[in-house]
Amino acid sequence: KYSRSKPDIKIEPSSGRPLDFQISVTVIEARQLAGCNIDPVVCVEIGDEKKYTSMKESTNCPYYNEYFVFEFNLPIDVMFDKILKLSVVHSKNILRSGTLVGIFKMDVGTLYAQPDHQFYHKWATLCDPDDITGGNKGYLKCDIAIVGKGDTIKAQLKDVESKEDEDIEGNLMLPEGIPDERLWARYYLKIYRAEGLPKMNTSIMANVKKAFIGENKDLVDPYIQVLFAGQKGKTSVQKSTYEPIWNEQIIFTEQFPPLCRRMKVQLRDSDKVNDVALGTHFIDLQKISNDGDRGFFPTLGPAWVNMYGSLRNYTLMDEYQDLNDGVGEGVSFRARLLISLAVEMIEMSIPLCSSVPPLIKILVLYLGGFQESFLKFTGSCPLLVMIEEFFLFGAFLEATMIDRKIGDKPINFEVTIGNYGSEDEAPIKSQQTRKKGGNSEDSELIQAGSDDELDYSEDLMSVSSTPVMKPFITDRNYFHLPYFENKPCIYLKSCWQDQRRRLYNVNIIENIAEKMQITFSSFYDQNLAGVTKLDRERLKLLMWEMVWFSKFPQKLRPLEMTKIELFKFNNKYYICSSQPQHSIPHIFIWMISNGKRIAYAKVPSQDILFSDTPEECGKDCAKVKTIFFKSFGPAGWTVQGKTEVYLWLGLNKQRKDFLSGLPNGFEEKKSGKGPGAPPISLTYMMKQVFQLRVHIYQARSLFAADFSGLSDPFARIFFSCHSQVTEIISETLCPTWDQLLVFDNVELYGEASELRDDPPIIVIELYDQDAVGKADFMGRTFAKPVTKMFDEHYGPPRFPPQLEYYQIFRGNCTAGELLAAFELLQIGPGGKADLPPIDGPTDMDRGPILPVPIGIRPVLSRYRIEVLFWGLRDLKRVNLSQVDRPRVDIECAGKGIQSSVIQNFRKNPNFATLVKWFEVDLPENEFFHPPLNIRVVDCRAFGRFAMVGSHAVTSLRKFIYRPPDKTLVIIKLQGSFIVCDILCNCVCILCKIGHWIVSVIIHAIVSMLIFRNQDDDNEKGKKKQNNDEDAEEETLDQTMLDWWSKYFASIETLKEVRALVHSLPRNVELLVYNKELENDFDNFEDWLHSFNLYRGKAGDQEEQNEADEDRIVGKFKGSLCVYKLPLLDEMGRDLNHDSTMGMFQNIPPNEPINVLVRIYIIRATDLHPSDINGKADPYIAIKLGKTEIKDKENYVSKQLNPVFGKSIDIEATFPVDSTLTVSIYDWDLVGIDELIGETKIDLENRFYSKHRPTCGIPSTYSIYGYNVWRDPMKPKQILAKLCKDGKLDPPQYGPGGRVKVANRVYTGPTEIEDENEEHLALAVLNHWEGIPKVGCKLVPEHVETRPLWNCQRSAIEQGRVEIWVDMFPKNQPAPGPPVDISPRKPKKFELRVIVWNTDEVILEDDDIFTGEKSSDIFVRGWLKGQQEDKQDTDVHYHSLTGEGNFNWRFIYPFEYLIAEEKIVISKKETMFSWDETEYKIPARLNLQIWDCDHFSADDFLGAIELELNKFVRGAKTAKLCSIDMILKENEMPKVNIFKIKRIKGWWPLVARDLTLIFGEGKVEAELHLLTAEEAEKNPVGEGRNDPEPLEKPNRPDTTFLWFISPLKAVRYLICNTYKWLIIKIVVVLLILAMLALFIYSMPGSARSGPRYFF
Repeated sequence: KYSRSKPDIKIEPSSGRPLDFQISVTVIEARQLAGCNIDPVVCVEIGDEKKYTSMKESTNCPYYNEYFVFEFNLPIDVMFDKILKLSVVHSKNILRSGTLVGIFKMDVGTLYAQPDHQFYHKWATLCDPDDITGGNKGYLKCDIAIVGKGDTIKAQLKDVESKEDEDIEGNLMLPEGIPDERLWARYYLKIYRAEGLPKMNTSIMANVKKAFIGENKDLVDPYIQVLFAGQKGKTSVQKSTYEPIWNEQIIFTEQFPPLCRRMKVQLRDSDKVNDVALGTHFIDLQKISNDGDRGFFPTLGPAWVNMYGSLRNYTLMDEYQDLNDGVGEGVSFRARLLISLAVEMIEMSIPLCSSVPPLIKILVLYLGGFQESFLKFTGSCPLLVMIEEFFLFGAFLEATMIDRKIGDKPINFEVTIGNYGSEDEAPIKSQQTRKKGGNSEDSELIQAGSDDELDYSEDLMSVSSTPVMKPFITDRNYFHLPYFENKPCIYLKSCWQDQRRRLYNVNIIENIAEKMQITFSSFYDQNLAGVTKLDRERLKLLMWEMVWFSKFPQKLRPLEMTKIELFKFNNKYYICSSQPQHSIPHIFIWMISNGKRIAYAKVPSQDILFSDTPEECGKDCAKVKTIFFKSFGPAGWTVQGKTEVYLWLGLNKQRKDFLSGLPNGFEEKKSGKGPGAPPISLTYMMKQVFQLRVHIYQARSLFAADFSGLSDPFARIFFSCHSQVTEIISETLCPTWDQLLVFDNVELYGEASELRDDPPIIVIELYDQDAVGKADFMGRTFAKPVTKMFDEHYGPPRFPPQLEYYQIFRGNCTAGELLAAFELLQIGPGGKADLPPIDGPTDMDRGPILPVPIGIRPVLSRYRIEVLFWGLRDLKRVNLSQVDRPRVDIECAGKGIQSSVIQNFRKNPNFATLVKWFEVDLPENEFFHPPLNIRVVDCRAFGRFAMVGSHAVTSLRKFIYRPPDKTLVIIKLQGSFIVCDILCNCVCILCKIGHWIVSVIIHAIVSMLIFRNQDDDNEKGKKKQNNDEDAEEETLDQTMLDWWSKYFASIETLKEVRALVHSLPRNVELLVYNKELENDFDNFEDWLHSFNLYRGKAGDQEEQNEADEDRIVGKFKGSLCVYKLPLLDEMGRDLNHDSTMGMFQNIPPNEPINVLVRIYIIRATDLHPSDINGKADPYIAIKLGKTEIKDKENYVSKQLNPVFGKSIDIEATFPVDSTLTVSIYDWDLVGIDELIGETKIDLENRFYSKHRPTCGIPSTYSIYGYNVWRDPMKPKQILAKLCKDGKLDPPQYGPGGRVKVANRVYTGPTEIEDENEEHLALAVLNHWEGIPKVGCKLVPEHVETRPLWNCQRSAIEQGRVEIWVDMFPKNQPAPGPPVDISPRKPKKFELRVIVWNTDEVILEDDDIFTGEKSSDIFVRGWLKGQQEDKQDTDVHYHSLTGEGNFNWRFIYPFEYLIAEEKIVISKKETMFSWDETEYKIPARLNLQIWDCDHFSADDFLGAIELELNKFVRGAKTAKLCSIDMILKENEMPKVNIFKIKRIKGWWPLVARDLTLIFGEGKVEAELHLLTAEEAEKNPVGEGRNDPEPLEKPNRPDTTFLWFISPLKAVRYLICNTYKWLIIKIVVVLLILAMLALFIYSMPGSARSGPRYFF
């Protein structure tokens, strides 16, 4: 059956356009780093850019809080593929510099996919790729955010650390759905072969090579390069071949699931000078896996993947080379690659295979076995994968809109699929010799690339191009080909693997039909040859998803409950409808002019694939499809041509039905012989004649194409070979044509019934007419006419057609809307006389231009438009001249009015006459109301007028006056019921406003503290008693509280909403908005609106030209009121009777008024770095009118999160000084200070707003203290004024704490004796929005967070500033002094740490004489951030038991901010620094135990880090002290040294080795905290010095050093160790001596004897 495909209204760009991106990374701290006594440095790497933090010495828990910014200008796909690496490096000394501790990797695309495009206060898990069995190497806490042009980052409260942040395991930096523990896996990418490579040997290069070498070889040396998760792998280079065979695999070792979603596979040509990319394919791991309950690991193939890129004709300098690198949409088939991918989890318990070493991340193996698996099959051996012959047929029914640049040359079309059909090159036949053997699944597709193995059943020559024809002229801009009744055809045969089932499944999902389950079941009945694992897993996934899809409509009940489910549905639908395993390449249709390819169109093969089952057919199969041709690269907005083409793709044996979808009434002209030969052209014998009526009524929000900010638009309508244009409407963006265009004698070919049901489309293009040169393209849209046959009745419900809006697109961006209607009327035998007459008003002034007929044009009614002319602001120069006498012109539907002329714009930019009105005929249907145009002109001398700017109000709906509903019932609430009303309002606001709900809850809860029911006297007495006790406590704390106490308490409350009312602190009375105040109060445009005036040509979003903000040349302030005439008398009686003001009653005069503006600047966060060191020296600059204040002297050195704490008073005069500019500059010693960013505030709208933002309303009334009332008008006076302005009776204050306003009774606390009525009035003010008719939300006491912008750094935030502004009229009582918000000065403290003893210290040394274990123990301590103030105890030498005695005192003076719980350190970063930099770091005490060595470096034994405001209470004895105090720290009781002041106990010391924690000893210490005043009164000495010296420790006699006391060492060695041995030796020696003497003396006695007798 004949049908047409729906055209794509968006013309996708053919190449990736670079966009601006900014990635901000805040490295906060690290915990549990592996290693002992390391000096960690964090390296942040994105792509090729690296930035480093400072080095922290001797700690496993470093604190950095350093901020980095990376800026990129890249295409979005290239940006998202960049890898973000966070690595911690140990850099202690030269020998160990650069030792990697751990690394975390994630691609930018994963970051951008997160909510708000950021990770806030998340812990990145560090791991070592070279030690995959070592587990986690620590955690790194970071804030990471990415912002592009137009994106907004959700502001976070920087100073708040919730308990969730401390839960590391539950707050990891992982996307939702990723498990906390990611295992290591191997990714096996097998690369088999490639084919279809483009020819790289041009005729010149081939002749040169043949002359020198003697043979003409292929000039391609291909290899494959794979990039994944920051790793790179390559195959070997295959020399001189267009059909390379690798049979190699690349193995990546990475965690699973990976945080890098895409694997880049690139086919490259090896060259000695520079390798060139031939084609690129991306493997999206999300599309080839499923993480559900029935999921599967990433798996792919073996399957062919197609690569697309630049044109195949080789040139030395390819201008579209980026397309081959994967940037943008490929315009031509480049090659196809046979690959497979598998993932295998690494079991840590099983020894790793010796062939794949565990430390190798990338491994290339040669798979020799696969070489044998290339099979050359004969008839007796069935194919494992069937290669089928596919038949592609196309018929070109129409070729129009051919650009005039190419219309003067002969044109034809060529259709290619892969390399088939190309006249430049034919498919390359494989010359590889294939052998038999192997039948594994991996080898099933190896032989699939052979194109020369088939024996064609018939000799059918392909015809891939149409005949060359000379175009005919359509109009001045476009040509068309004279096809008329003769439609050229193309057909070609190609051979591909029969993987149609993959595409069929995708088509089934897209065509969701009733026979789905039957079609799926048929999958198992077919031949399963070539079915991969991914095919089977995706089939299961599709079946389960279809069950989910079938149940989805049952859930479509209330809209509020289906938004999240609808998003899930779309996401699942997208995943299921994409096919990652390619089969048949895309079809390319080429427009060829004079033998050169000049434009292309790409048609996915699955869209035109035929199947016998209708649900499996592609959406465009056997249908007439409208195709627009695009030029290569970044082309203009006009299309190169449009064709109506009929396409059919299927098996050659199925082609009997390939003509079934064509319009009937044709005869075939065949060139081949035989009954099955396809036709080369179609001749239509049936022709229908129609008349097309195009009713163009109006357009709105068109593209500004002129430098005046306006356009001269006209519409060009194309239908078939006909074209007409509307009249030109000068200088407007919202033209009203009201024009009928008639196309006579439009000839369409086919049966009348087919054309009635599915007529051709109409193309409408909008242009801007220029006096010189070609008209500028503004946008394009499509439409289908309502068709009437000559025998049909022209009447309801189809006729006359109704006007409707058509969205206009300029590329991918919207460019306005067109209100039009279209009808196609068949001309019968009676000719045009039988057509419906054209009924409409006659306008002789327009000449032959016909208006839209009465039955189609909207029904008009009389309306009155009242305009409030308030003033003009910030008008820029026009032609280098200042605007002096501006005037505003208002125009709507051809009628208009002019304001009075401002005589001197610089002195008073307000209008003298406030209200004017005019009457106009507008459609009764508000949907069809024309836009209202606002133009500002400068009235100059000699009657000249200069265009200043313009604004188009596209919708008048918000300005239409609607009478109040008389059926409104006013509910009177008394007593405590008002609290219920407030809570109900809060519930409503909770449902509507997401990120402000916390503020509303707090506001309601604080209000509940104020409004208490007074009915129960007993409960009242109890509450009063409790309140008295609380008041006493508060009185005690008042002296310690200031404005910053309220500020930090408010931030904490916003971060963690308390469940109980009484758990809220009393000073929570400040709302901290994380955005501009205007966002919550409708820009304070409750009656006075600001209309931006634009001038200049609009920019294209893709080209990153000027944004609309750059085109703003000023503002018109005023308002509109539209109402239908006649106005009812009842409405007139309800209004005031000031006839000159019309509907704008009770507005203040616009005369100049003097105002005191008080600006409070709290702090700035996340400023953009401006210095080379990655920091900035920010200071404040305020500009209001001609007053400019720069606080350059008080710049904050080297800070990106400075705290200013400034209040500045400026006297201003409204309306001259109405725009406040708060800027932050970077101070530079030499040169001009650089602007970081600025924000602008419209003070005038705030001053006149009914929300009363002049001075925020606090929650409580105080006459003294930190929360003193700062408004010159007290609550009672404010309430009386609001009642007077709203025409309400004055408030009535009664006994018992009651006040009556607008028939509502409010109750308040009566126990407050001082100024009770002020508290009651404030209670009403805090709920003023509940007052009927006149009530509105009053601005509370607040701090707003405003983004900073810099026009030189595109539309990306440059930081944020927290401020609030108070305004006090000078004609009222003077306000009090400003609130003191100066930064808190840190309080000076002194921490005294006494190290008493150590125990169970690891013995590191071996005695050279005795071999005994011993250690020379000493303790080292310092406060975090004060490493230069390290203090050591003396050495306890020769400890044999691990016990050490010291009695040594450390003294650490420091400055501390109690509210922020941070130590403040001011020091110079380097010796070349100009001034000191202030750091705020946590208060942490580090204690370490070392073994002293005199001839080598000291040995580190163990350490402990105590966070002084929350550390584990020490054990009373050494036995009770265990390592569990560290391992189970969260379960142990904790103390705060700033509260208890003094503590003594035992703490364990540990050492970390990789992921293990070892106990290395215990230390007994006493911590004593004193203020600086207390320390000065009670001084002590360091160590054991005076004053208050400590006793010397009672150390064993063995505590000595041998070379200092050698005699003592000898005595100890002799007496203690060898005493008995020496005694024994001496005794033995004495005995031996006596025995020797005895023996020696015996012979002497014998000889002397005889001599004696003689």
